[in-house]
Amino acid sequence: MEKLVKNKEEFTIAFYNLENLFDTIDNPDTNDDDFTPEGKKKWTLRRYKKKIKRLSKVITTIGNDTIGYPPVILGVAEVENYEVIYDLIQSNYLEMYNYGIIHYDSLDERGIEVALLYRKKYFELLDSRPYYIQFEKKIGNIDYTRDILLVKGKLNGELMYFIINHWPSRRSGKESSEYKRIRNAELVLKIITEINEESQNPKIIIMGDFNDNPNNKSIQQVLVTNDFYNPMESIYDKGSGTGNYKGKWFLFDQIIFSKTFLKEGMHTYKNAAIYDKHFLKDKFSKFVENPLRTYSGNWYKGGMSDHFPVFITLEKKNIK
Repeated sequence: MEKLVKNKEEFTIAFYNLENLFDTIDNPDTNDDDFTPEGKKKWTLRRYKKKIKRLSKVITTIGNDTIGYPPVILGVAEVENYEVIYDLIQSNYLEMYNYGIIHYDSLDERGIEVALLYRKKYFELLDSRPYYIQFEKKIGNIDYTRDILLVKGKLNGELMYFIINHWPSRRSGKESSEYKRIRNAELVLKIITEINEESQNPKIIIMGDFNDNPNNKSIQQVLVTNDFYNPMESIYDKGSGTGNYKGKWFLFDQIIFSKTFLKEGMHTYKNAAIYDKHFLKDKFSKFVENPLRTYSGNWYKGGMSDHFPVFITLEKKNIK
């Protein structure tokens, strides 16, 4: 039962890194061999179905505390293909909410991508497109990474733009890989310029796993211009995060939005939070506050993800 508030409604916009949501089938064109029944992780159909069930349950509970129903918009990262997202939205927990999917195959070497899910009852899709980005390796080969996804549509009749990201990791080192994340930030700024040429005072939401914290250069100095607000910065300053590495919290998962959401209008910003309920945590780990992940290396733990979701709440005025 969806809970309505007199003279206003509230809606949740969320982002969730799904930690390697692969099917069990080997794709000869990508490095997905580990996520097969014969691979290092022994990724079986039973484990896949369990992950789908647990992830879908998490998604249905985001926003339930105050709103009573799941996100109207959900950006996701680390999905292998359209089929795994379809299995997710057709699960017993999510089927009733009639989510639509926006997804494009990318050239990422591991075959993982971003996507946007939207509730058709509230969001009208107008347009979408991926933006490709690649880097040259020292030996001359091309290093492909995840696309940036732009989605244009109307939430409850109001025009909005969503930019979904999963920036390059720090696996090769924070400093040595920083230029890649800065390149991604610059591409997002280019996308925003295109949006501003198309629409006056647009409402824009940038979300994703940026593999940088709110105070890192790619975010604080490049991406978040005077026209944008990052509510995750104050959350991070308090010591909170969406993931933990060797006892240290990071907040790579962020939702950033244009300051047009802070002004009077149909939808205005209310609050932001990390969704880190107790059932999402690894209570058997020495770091009991950590997300309950699916794998730790090749050790199967059976959890949902190594990231907590993040969300913002928008307040909609019922204008008569």
